[in-house]
Amino acid sequence: MPRQAGGPTHHNRLVVVPGDFAAQSPFLLMAEDWFAPPSGFPTHPHRGMETVTFVLEGGLHHKDHTGAHGDLGPGDVQFMTAGNGVLHSEMPAAGGVHSLQLWLNLPAAKKRTPARYVERRGAEAPVHRAPGVEARVYAGRLGEIAVPHGTTWPLTLIDLRLDAGTAFEVPLQAGDRAFIYVVSGAGTVGAEQTPVGPESVVWPVRAEAPAILPFAAHDPLRVLLFASPPIDEPVVARGPFVMNTQAEVDRAYADYRAGRLTELA
Repeated sequence: MPRQAGGPTHHNRLVVVPGDFAAQSPFLLMAEDWFAPPSGFPTHPHRGMETVTFVLEGGLHHKDHTGAHGDLGPGDVQFMTAGNGVLHSEMPAAGGVHSLQLWLNLPAAKKRTPARYVERRGAEAPVHRAPGVEARVYAGRLGEIAVPHGTTWPLTLIDLRLDAGTAFEVPLQAGDRAFIYVVSGAGTVGAEQTPVGPESVVWPVRAEAPAILPFAAHDPLRVLLFASPPIDEPVVARGPFVMNTQAEVDRAYADYRAGRLTELA
């Protein structure tokens, strides 16, 4: 989707558009934001889902109702489990920020889990290297690298960079649904050699068995790969709350208005 103005210092676009939740499960949406002071996301609520925030440029400051807070820089990732309920804010550094935020669903059995944060610094994430290839693993497995999930629901997140003329294959686990977002460059993805360029989004066929996803770079190529098992449950999403029924969403709003959103059930 094209960029939209959210204010004089805020532009955004939807990379993964919400709506067809069954076809995209467990991915609910992904937004790309460019914002600078005084824009930002002051304290707001969530329940029933998780967020994965990837800073591409600039800096982002976050804090929540527990007192947890921190700063993210380029290449840093924050995994936030809203679970039962969180009140948090995300505000840009003085020079602004360019970020991606994925909303990841939670199954009914996990929707009331306590809120938490996990941060992964880009400089500390393990890297798989081969000639012309750099694959930084923030969550999941690649070759000999295994990184614990920062989210409650399993997630693979790999930042893959290929030199021009380089090819590489990423394994997908059986049952996972994946999508690829192209940060920069040009090349092809998949056995069908689907052409991609900057801001392309590709949804490979869901792997019913362990599979290989090939990449080939025509120009220096950078892609983010997200993969996760689908959640075969109803989704009712309204505003910042993602539950299984309308009654549960109504309860979330009632809890928020009554000041008890973050109280564990």
